Amino acid sequence: MIKKAHDAYNNKDFESAFKLYTQLSNEGNADAMASLGYMYQNAQGCDIDEKKALSLYERAAELKQPYALYNLGILYMNGLGGVEHDQFKAHDFFMEAATREVVPAMYETALMLERGLGCLQNFSEAAFWYEEGAKRGHLESFNNLGVLYKEGHGVHKDEARCFICFKRAADGGLAEGLYNLGLLYDQGFGCAQDHDMALDLCRKAAYKGHTKAQEIIKGLQEEGKIVF
Repeated sequence: MIKKAHDAYNNKDFESAFKLYTQLSNEGNADAMASLGYMYQNAQGCDIDEKKALSLYERAAELKQPYALYNLGILYMNGLGGVEHDQFKAHDFFMEAATREVVPAMYETALMLERGLGCLQNFSEAAFWYEEGAKRGHLESFNNLGVLYKEGHGVHKDEARCFICFKRAADGGLAEGLYNLGLLYDQGFGCAQDHDMALDLCRKAAYKGHTKAQEIIKGLQEEGKIVF
């Protein structure tokens, strides 16, 4: 029945999904609890109810449901859904979700380890989790791993790997990846220097809303170095 509930949700039949998830949740199905909590959180097939969402996430998390753990991490990281902002709890929830193959949790865990948020700063552990996310195609993980390889934080400085990481992020359309790859071409870091390619990538990043890229393009336009 859980597949039927997921199918209804994916087809945007929220009314049917809500009924099925409710029934399954009452029967103790942790996946249904997590999904129902998300529906209460986002007013899908029901009115918003943060208390119910939190309660369902907590019940599912006790059963180690991966996405309930991840969603609790998001709530505690941002002080949302009726909980106080608590980076330590957020880190714990993200880490537990990451070990259960939740790819966005791998990224969040790495980010917190890189910045020392809710945990001791540890660049090598951050690199490990960014790599785990990158192996699963997570674009932000590729980008941030590239930064670590460029700066030599937690890993040996490696121009070739830095280039590969930024290129994967850029090829996926990530604005930060496009910008960072452009910088590599501009500097000739891990690749042959190519200012035209750098400018093209900067334009693409600017088009996607990257603030620094937009400032660079605007400055070049004002200086009359480029037309568009």
